[in-house]
Amino acid sequence: MSPGVGYAALAAVTAATLLIGAYGLRISRTTGDFYVASRTVKPWWNASAIGGEYLSAASFLGVAGLVLVSGADALWFPIGYTAGYLMLLLFVAAPLRRSGAYTVPDFARARLDSLPARRVTSLLVVAVGWLYIVPQLHGAALTVGLTTGLPGWAGSAAVVVIVCLSVLSGGMRSITFVQAFQYWLKLVALAVPVLFILFRLGADGVSWTNGGAAFDFGGHSPGADSVYRNISLSIALLCGTLGLPHVLVRFYTNPDGVSARRTTLIVLGLLSVFYVFPTLYGILGRTYLPGLAAEGNADATVLLLPAQVFDGALGDLLAALVTAGAFAAFLSTSSGLIVSLAGVISQEFFRGSVSGFRTATLLAAAVPLGLALLTNTQALAGSVGMVFAFTASTLCPLLLLGIWWRRLTAAGAVCGMLTGAVLCGGAIVAGGVLSVSGGSTPVWLEQPAAWTVPAAFAVTVLVSLRGPGSAPAGTGRFLARLHTPERALRP
Repeated sequence: MSPGVGYAALAAVTAATLLIGAYGLRISRTTGDFYVASRTVKPWWNASAIGGEYLSAASFLGVAGLVLVSGADALWFPIGYTAGYLMLLLFVAAPLRRSGAYTVPDFARARLDSLPARRVTSLLVVAVGWLYIVPQLHGAALTVGLTTGLPGWAGSAAVVVIVCLSVLSGGMRSITFVQAFQYWLKLVALAVPVLFILFRLGADGVSWTNGGAAFDFGGHSPGADSVYRNISLSIALLCGTLGLPHVLVRFYTNPDGVSARRTTLIVLGLLSVFYVFPTLYGILGRTYLPGLAAEGNADATVLLLPAQVFDGALGDLLAALVTAGAFAAFLSTSSGLIVSLAGVISQEFFRGSVSGFRTATLLAAAVPLGLALLTNTQALAGSVGMVFAFTASTLCPLLLLGIWWRRLTAAGAVCGMLTGAVLCGGAIVAGGVLSVSGGSTPVWLEQPAAWTVPAAFAVTVLVSLRGPGSAPAGTGRFLARLHTPERALRP
């Protein structure tokens, strides 16, 4: 693909994002508009926006790259990403909406009546958000470098600038419109080129699986390490989804708990449709771009495949469409994360004002940009998977036990979150050090969720039962509010 086509694709996505954000500015006036869109977002709009922000660089580029490299084992990622929303539907969506909180730290303060619990939750939400943004900026660097020839840092910086302009213009209400548009753009950007490829190969009588060779994943029986890795990854993805701040904040924008549940059901359908296409790209990549795995550039499969199959203008147009979708993925996920982080930072340090929200937006974007410029990774799905493990080990116990267990105490919640942070964070750092030094990383460090998540839950429960303090006096009343359907409260 020529650089001019790449520039045109990126410019079109940028212009659409800023124009839709400007529309949001026209109707964003109150604090509620900036934080939770005044809690008036309908299920279909909200589900599309959730799909827009949730389907990140790991989903758009990373899943196909993992299928190319790892074969069937990579399918645990799209399965886990989607099934995590089933956990949200069953355990979190409606009660969290009924809590009336703006942010996850607000929920911690209301449930536990503890300022220290709120502070620890805030720090963890910010840490999770920053860690999640960095892979998006790495993906932007990869995409911009491949399609335009510009240095990678330009892609990372462009995403941050565009997202900040969009968020500063209208907060959550503006971002809702932008992310809903970007979900459908991403779906079309993946579906249209891969359907063209399949029709072309069918018309030419060419096997798109290379006579079944694309499904040859080694033929070996899974060993103990492989079984452990898949179980641990599943725990990370299922439980990690429950604690992602940019996902949770969207449920605060629904009018009521019923709408929150309906939103989650629609999201399950949207995600199920979407993940069909990255999987197809990965299988096709095993046939037509097998060298990418050896080059360590598997995440580029989606970007390079259309031009590999089609020559001339059609190949350029399809590659441009995929590029636009990839850039939309980085923008939508980064914008959702920055909105959620700005809400937390503003509430903690700037008294929750609109001007404080805008200052917090700049702070929320600057740190991950610095981290992205200082680091380099192309294993996008793997990087995001580690963030899920960290979230599952820290915020998940707070939410599940806070919603469903009456005896949770502030001391138990804080100790559990810190235990999960230390264990999982230590595993991530140790694994990174071993990887950089050229050593072999043990599977229990590579995928730590299987032991860090149970440890965090166990510490939370034990300290709540045996440690200092007790559940707040208003716990029963608060839990009744979480679990009573709105229609039961209407006269």
